[in-house]
Amino acid sequence: MQRYFKILQLFWSSAIATELEYRLNFLIAAITSMANLVGSLFGLFLFYRTGYTFQGWSWQEATIVLGLFTFLQGFSATFLVPNLNSIVKQVELGTLDFVLLKPINSQFWLSTKTISPWGFPDLLFGVILIIYAGNELGLTWNNYLASLIPLSFGIVILYSLWFILSATSIWFVKVNNVTEVLRGLLEAGRYPMVAYPAAYRFFFTFVVPVAFLTTVPAETMLNRSELSWSLGAALLAGTLFTFSIFFWRFALRFYTSASS
Repeated sequence: MQRYFKILQLFWSSAIATELEYRLNFLIAAITSMANLVGSLFGLFLFYRTGYTFQGWSWQEATIVLGLFTFLQGFSATFLVPNLNSIVKQVELGTLDFVLLKPINSQFWLSTKTISPWGFPDLLFGVILIIYAGNELGLTWNNYLASLIPLSFGIVILYSLWFILSATSIWFVKVNNVTEVLRGLLEAGRYPMVAYPAAYRFFFTFVVPVAFLTTVPAETMLNRSELSWSLGAALLAGTLFTFSIFFWRFALRFYTSASS
């Protein structure tokens, strides 16, 4: 484990050093993130401006969901997009051969090789939005800390789904559109699940588990989540992560290397 931590440190330090050669990009990313956040807040405002509320969700509570969504957007841009989207390119160009020959777990290498600082603004803005809304609601640090558990499960769920879809590139090569569809569906996490009709709530809970990414952590933070939802998130995260490991090993049986 210590060896992997050292490798991770080397990966990320070199990736950040490389990316920061283009510092203007960071400023552009920050401005873009701010514009997206303003747009999201305006969209939420349109629902609440006439006194309408999502069932059981005040403006501040819905803002916490939006903050969690913004944070996860930043996490995806920082860790998932630069790594998992490159799996398709690795397969297409045949450079996956070099990864499989390394004395390191290939899934770990593909999932952590690089890091993009351009997602940092969304991470920061998400945290600021959550703390601001939480202070308005009188939440304590215990509330924030309690939500970290289901949020961690949500991150594992998001990673596992993304990795599984990216791994299918071994058969289909071009799966970029599929991952973009996933990212589009995840946009539903911008609002509490009660904002959607019952059929959509079922879909975003049991088919594409968007509810476990933002709504469940938000409800935990607000002290109104049932224990069964947290247990369900833990079970789903463990199942999907384990499946991603076995699915990757299964997929590699069908990988035709560039040298074979």
